[in-house]
Amino acid sequence: MIPEIQSGRKRTLALAVTFALSVCLGLFLFLAPALIIRPFRFQSARALNFAMAVRQQAPIWSLIIAAGTVIPVVFLWRRVSLWKRALLGAGVCLVAVSAVMSRVDYFEWMFHPVPVPGFEAADRSKLDSAEMVMAVRFGSDARAYPIRAMAYHHVVNDVVGRVPVAVTY
Repeated sequence: MIPEIQSGRKRTLALAVTFALSVCLGLFLFLAPALIIRPFRFQSARALNFAMAVRQQAPIWSLIIAAGTVIPVVFLWRRVSLWKRALLGAGVCLVAVSAVMSRVDYFEWMFHPVPVPGFEAADRSKLDSAEMVMAVRFGSDARAYPIRAMAYHHVVNDVVGRVPVAVTY
């Protein structure tokens, strides 16, 4: 094989691998914390620490990775076929979305507190007697928060017996 062609193929392959790694890393910065810290699943302390560390570093690293994605695209664009250009464009879009999402507090969307909790007397409650609740009592004032609602919101800000409380699990 002609050395120039072989050298060109190696360069193209190296650029393609760089592009693919950049896309994977860009997606990782957004998806890893989102998948680890999602509602309704077990989260270990180690996994949460990892997710928060990634989340903290994601804004700067997403810019570096975005540059690492665009540079190979510039060099590969004229060398590849139409369907590969479509893949390059899709990869750039994925990295761009990941870079934007690494700056958005999407955990606030997942774990938004109940803004104005509503309560009713126990005898008028529509809860099943087997329904699990979290209870808070200060003096003669008591509240029961259904686990079903807590599983979705994770936090209820309330006042019980004139004491502000944040009920969470």
